[in-house]
Amino acid sequence: MQTLALVLAAALAMVHVFAGRLRFLDHLPRTRWLSFASGISVAYVFVHLLPEISRGQAAVAEMRAEGAVAAESLLWMVALLGLAVFYGLERLALTSRAKNASEGDGDRTEAGVFWLHIGSFALYNVLIGYLLLHQPETDTGGLLFFWAAMAVHFIVNDHGLREHHQHRYQHAGRWLLAAATVIGALLGLATDLGEATVATLTAFLGGGVVLNVLKEELPEERKSRYVPFVLGAAIYTALLMAL
Repeated sequence: MQTLALVLAAALAMVHVFAGRLRFLDHLPRTRWLSFASGISVAYVFVHLLPEISRGQAAVAEMRAEGAVAAESLLWMVALLGLAVFYGLERLALTSRAKNASEGDGDRTEAGVFWLHIGSFALYNVLIGYLLLHQPETDTGGLLFFWAAMAVHFIVNDHGLREHHQHRYQHAGRWLLAAATVIGALLGLATDLGEATVATLTAFLGGGVVLNVLKEELPEERKSRYVPFVLGAAIYTALLMAL
């Protein structure tokens, strides 16, 4: 399983390397394939990751001192933190793009914001690579479902990051995110942080995925496709329920 997980981590890294070649994803109205991919990602969070967070509450509770925040509250607070962190990053990128555009420097982020944004998403990818090696399921099917959900999520993220950062992302950002995914998998191979920590990391990932999907789907200028989004969510939910 570890060998398969490492191979899948390398395949995830390649998504960032080659996703920019999928030029049909850049069209407006938003291509139905991006909305379909977003539906898959959200379905995985709500049907699989959130139940895993609930199951991890017992492990977290064992580590909590008496009188501290209850385990069930702590994990959902971490999920909220993941959502809030990536919402803040998105607002920062949009503000930076608007500032640059007003100064005639193009519709892209400033250099400092680029590095902060990419650094944050690199840590996000390290987390995903690590969790790829520490899935609760021991069967191949569970691992493949996690990989598939993250692969389409990477495509959605890649599209948004290229839009924000343009040539900086193409020349440097995508390579850093690809490397971060592999580094996370290698860390997962070398270390085991325990069930409680994995549950906490999974909660943060769940919040991050929800925000990173919705920020691509909800803005009016995206002209997103509702039906493909729902189809993606429904089909992946059916597959997960059959697992």
